[in-house]
Amino acid sequence: MSRPPESQGDPITDKAQLVDDLMSGCTPPKDWKIGTEHEKFVFRTDDLSPAPYEGERGIGALLAGLQRFGWAPIEENGNTIALTMDGCAITLEPGGQFELSGAPLDTIHQTCDEVHTHLDQMKQVNDELGLAMLGMGLQPKWSREESPWMPKGRYAIMRRQMERRGTMGLDMMLRTSTIQGNYDFESEADMVLKFRASLALQPIATALFANSPFLEGKPNGFLSYRSHIWTDTDPDRCGVLPFVFEDGFGFERYVDYLLDVPMYFVYRDGIYHDVAGKSFRDFMAGRLEGFEGQIPFMGDWADHMTTSFPEVRLKKYLEMRGTDGGPWNRICALPAFWTGLLYDADALGAAWEIAKDWTLEEHNYLRSEVPRLALGTPFRSGTVGDIAKQLVELSRAGLRRRARLDSSGNDETGFLAPLDEILRTGRTPAEDLLAAYNGRWNGRVEPAFEELRY
Repeated sequence: MSRPPESQGDPITDKAQLVDDLMSGCTPPKDWKIGTEHEKFVFRTDDLSPAPYEGERGIGALLAGLQRFGWAPIEENGNTIALTMDGCAITLEPGGQFELSGAPLDTIHQTCDEVHTHLDQMKQVNDELGLAMLGMGLQPKWSREESPWMPKGRYAIMRRQMERRGTMGLDMMLRTSTIQGNYDFESEADMVLKFRASLALQPIATALFANSPFLEGKPNGFLSYRSHIWTDTDPDRCGVLPFVFEDGFGFERYVDYLLDVPMYFVYRDGIYHDVAGKSFRDFMAGRLEGFEGQIPFMGDWADHMTTSFPEVRLKKYLEMRGTDGGPWNRICALPAFWTGLLYDADALGAAWEIAKDWTLEEHNYLRSEVPRLALGTPFRSGTVGDIAKQLVELSRAGLRRRARLDSSGNDETGFLAPLDEILRTGRTPAEDLLAAYNGRWNGRVEPAFEELRY
């Protein structure tokens, strides 16, 4: 989620403030919440073209239409670029991907209710505008040149820097979509264990949710091309974080990592100023070029934290960032999967037991090969699919022990049903799409816009 900062906050005079800021995220287990974020591609139903920001059938009009439900607009340079209501936010990714950043909720039942409400509101306004939304990890049809750019100042700066770093940063910005879960921690030690386990196991989630096998109308050779894109986006801010698995890792070590991630911008007086490639450490010392004698505020640090892109990201909570976008039932399945693993001590311990002796070479191998082979990726004496089966069962047991029931007495394990079906058949969503492409779709991707629309 990205939108203009609402306040600058306190000035930063010492690194200890940044460590304390992360430490302030520590939360007692009784207050742990689940946050779910999901992105969708917005397209015009008559010709399957991307919806631009402008015009009567554009994304600006969609944002305006949603305000009838009580959403409040956030503007930048006269354009509505986000909406907020009751702890939720709707924001725009660079290519117009529509993102709901859900409220912190107690149960997956509430998460799924939130998803249903959001999709129902979207459908009402979309139907009036001749628009619809597609749930995939990668836009299967549009080229970079066909993809629109949203009118957000930070994206113009990021675009210029992406063109200097890696080869697929623009694809990441314009043509990818994800589902993400956000999780609390009790203490620094709890954060470390959750970070290590979820970072190691993120490729397993990538495999289960693989849903991006097409690029510009053709198979791309990968099952999660979205995940592959991140391997060559920007080496300064992506990839496996080896230090997370090293002795001594904690809040301060993560702050040091972020301080070494090059900056993108500084937001002042409604303008994003390009400082791409420069050092936040210099900013703290009053030596940032163009801002000499000035020091950053906590709002600048909050902005900077959003410009690192590891598979698991630490803020005052942990973000699970490794999975492709998909249809509505997988929007509920992703937070269910991680909730069962991360919010039950026995499940978390057993999950870390699976991965704790994996080497850095093995972490990098999984990060490289899973986007191509997903559950079929060979690993040690078996496959990633074998590990996925273990993790889904651990998650199921964790959800049962949580025993969070809905009004009909159902616990949260039912939300794992889409993953059970994937493991039963041994086929990822991407493999089902490829089978359709080679069969009933007759070598075309256009049917995806009907079969995978919300």
